[in-house]
Amino acid sequence: MKLILASNSPRRRQLLTDLGLAYEIRLLEVDEEFPPHLHRAEVAEYLAARKAAAYVASLAADEILLTADTIVCLGPDVLNKPANRAEAQYMLGRLQGRAHDVFTGVCLRTGDGRQVVFSDQTTVHFRSLTTAEIDYYIDTCQPYDKAGAYGAQDWLGMAAIDRLEGSYFNVMGLPTHRVWAELEKLGALATQR
Repeated sequence: MKLILASNSPRRRQLLTDLGLAYEIRLLEVDEEFPPHLHRAEVAEYLAARKAAAYVASLAADEILLTADTIVCLGPDVLNKPANRAEAQYMLGRLQGRAHDVFTGVCLRTGDGRQVVFSDQTTVHFRSLTTAEIDYYIDTCQPYDKAGAYGAQDWLGMAAIDRLEGSYFNVMGLPTHRVWAELEKLGALATQR
């Protein structure tokens, strides 16, 4: 099966490449709003499935689509991508010195109509940060395309993450271990090797 990645994330592209998977990128604009009654992992799964639904009509029978969405949760609050510097400062100010959860929802949909939706959770522990450190990170890494306003692979992740409970790759935007296992179940890896 031909793998289609519906994501503009350079981190997801790199992770699939590092897994040794061949893929094609297809991009559509999809609204990332979600119903307010959804909680934590449900939000990530809902958004991944919503993105996949936009591609259904264009999938060929021999293709499998991968869509994903990563969210950061501090308690019940969902922190998506910051719209501007003030939002990034606010989010990082809330996260510093605390533990929070990162959920990545993934949807795999085949051209013949099979669909698997799942999510993975990682708990991230941040040390306390100074205002100067937060400002430095925002100025140098421009975290506006990242849920929770940070990337684990960036300076802030290296300097502030004390420990993780779960998958590091999930925090980067794709739970690679789960993706591999689900692709294997769908029979999508036979043509990749």
